Amino acid sequence: MSPKPADTYLDLVNSGPGAAIAATLGLPRPAPLQRHRPGDPLVAGPVLVLGSGPDADAVARTLLGWDVAVHRYAEQGTRYAGLLLVLTDVTHPSGLAGPALEAGSVLRTLAPHGRVVTVSRPALATDAPAVAAARQGVDGMLRSLAKELRAGATGNGVVVAAGVPVTAPSALAALRFFLSRRSAFVDGQLLAVDTAAGVAPADEDHPLAGRVAVVTGAARGIGAAVVDVLARDGATVVAVDVPAAGEQLAAVANRVRGSALQLDVTAPDAGARILEHTLARHGGLHVMVHNAGITRDKLLANMTPDRWEPVLAVNVSAQLAINEALLTSGDFTDAPRIVATASTSGIAGNRGQTSYAASKGGVIGAVRATAPLLVPFGGTANAVAPGFIETDMTARMPALTRQVARRLSSLQQGGLPVDVAEAVAFLASPAAGGIVGRVLRVCGQNLVGA
Repeated sequence: MSPKPADTYLDLVNSGPGAAIAATLGLPRPAPLQRHRPGDPLVAGPVLVLGSGPDADAVARTLLGWDVAVHRYAEQGTRYAGLLLVLTDVTHPSGLAGPALEAGSVLRTLAPHGRVVTVSRPALATDAPAVAAARQGVDGMLRSLAKELRAGATGNGVVVAAGVPVTAPSALAALRFFLSRRSAFVDGQLLAVDTAAGVAPADEDHPLAGRVAVVTGAARGIGAAVVDVLARDGATVVAVDVPAAGEQLAAVANRVRGSALQLDVTAPDAGARILEHTLARHGGLHVMVHNAGITRDKLLANMTPDRWEPVLAVNVSAQLAINEALLTSGDFTDAPRIVATASTSGIAGNRGQTSYAASKGGVIGAVRATAPLLVPFGGTANAVAPGFIETDMTARMPALTRQVARRLSSLQQGGLPVDVAEAVAFLASPAAGGIVGRVLRVCGQNLVGA
């Protein structure tokens, strides 16, 4: 795999002399993020669970079942690895004061790389105005709190639909993901859990055991990282990329003892060929990861059809055609998962990226509409939206632009391909079946162009 581009500033301010200079001058000192390694505990220390009512009690009991040291009240002198606010019973904005201020009083005891997670209910138009105000208030509170955290700590939220228990498989899977180091570059995000569907894995270290996954754009960068993480989690992986990338593709597939399929995803028979390969070589297909993508950036005033059309064809039209082939085949019905790579540019836009943003916005729309079609089979479709990720593409950016982009996020650095891969693996897992047509941003709480 290609080494990540050097972040000279990050390395400098975390070295001995550089750290001293940064402290003297008051320069920002982003902490190198700690990422998941097999065998790591879920959290490296006690978790403080704040909130009242049966939901808070149920969450605390669940954490105890995960061998987490749970505190229900702050203890002076304790360094907390996690802070969990269960706010499902808040029905008026005034009810946010108690848990918010109690959380604020212990934030200074949050360990480096700690986790703050809220559990709440969505604000609905059918709610009483006060209830909706309180629930939407959690959104603003959590996003702002996440911007205040330091030393690699993150803040995220799980928003559990009305009628869905907070202990539903997808709610607990989201909670585990946000508490763990798998979510190192996910910050300021509120992920909705729509249904009680999903199945808790028998083996948390290998949640994809027995599943066959296809990853497009797999020869390098984010795609290669997705292959590695899915295989680590137990999946048999088919790596797909264009014939020109054949040598790299074979290396990626061989590394995880998977198989390689040289294929242009825009080919009319791409979906049929993917099915034919997976059925013949591996006996089935359970997870489809749409990662193949290209850019042909240009200001719209200078855009030409030969630059616009390939971007839409590769980035979104190919996904639609492949999905249709899978959905009509009768062979994609065993709790199937579709996970597509979108982009923060598809949410917030970005100068000079009208075609790319249109394609990635299209991906978001596609998964939103495709997910319900998979629900009858116990399946779903979701997207991840990377922000600034250290890849060969971002390495080609002008040096100053690259440095500025790195510092814009709450974590003040770029993410790595593995950060996107961890989010993909989470959404591909059996437990994530209750997350329906959603987008999980992997951007360190930064929207390019916003």
